[in-house]
Amino acid sequence: QVQLVESGGGLVQAGGSLRLSCAASGDTICISAMGWYRQAPGKERELVAAITSGGSTYYADSVKGRFTISRDNAKNTVYLQMNSLKPEDTAVYYCNAEGEGVIGCDYWGQGTQVTVSS
Repeated sequence: QVQLVESGGGLVQAGGSLRLSCAASGDTICISAMGWYRQAPGKERELVAAITSGGSTYYADSVKGRFTISRDNAKNTVYLQMNSLKPEDTAVYYCNAEGEGVIGCDYWGQGTQVTVSS
């Protein structure tokens, strides 16, 4: 089993910044990719950004140029630096860790609230 512990959410004004962290512990050997999803009220959960163990990244179009995902493999920790935040970024942000092609290796954090006021 893998445990994911998120931190760094909060309330910020539009244009501000926040940094989310997600630390993985336990049987992490199966994990290859880590990422951040978000879910706003009344909307489906969406992938925001992801990073592989090799450093390849993916960003949703809505956050390109504003968000940066990074990873410390030695600490099994993934970060999401969020700049120029907009009210539409308000959501619960969830950390995900998975092993590509590894059955049963798909884990989620508890979620952290990010609220951007206008």
